[in-house]
Amino acid sequence: MADSREVMNIRQASQYLGVSADTLYKYVNEQKIPAFKLGNRWRFKKSKIDQWMEEKSVETEARDKKKIKAAAKAAGTL
Repeated sequence: MADSREVMNIRQASQYLGVSADTLYKYVNEQKIPAFKLGNRWRFKKSKIDQWMEEKSVETEARDKKKIKAAAKAAGTL
């Protein structure tokens, strides 16, 4: 994304995240991603999106480590 604005609209945020606008609307409606409305349009703070992605990354890594450990234990290699 050439334009690194702090506040992004749905199109800019979807491009930044690499997902479709429809997927991003779904995440917003399910309150899975930090967003706010300005008037009747959704806006996304880049710093909040970056923080959210980092948190999700840490959660995923921790979950994956637990799965690997459980699989190793089940296989009797631990």
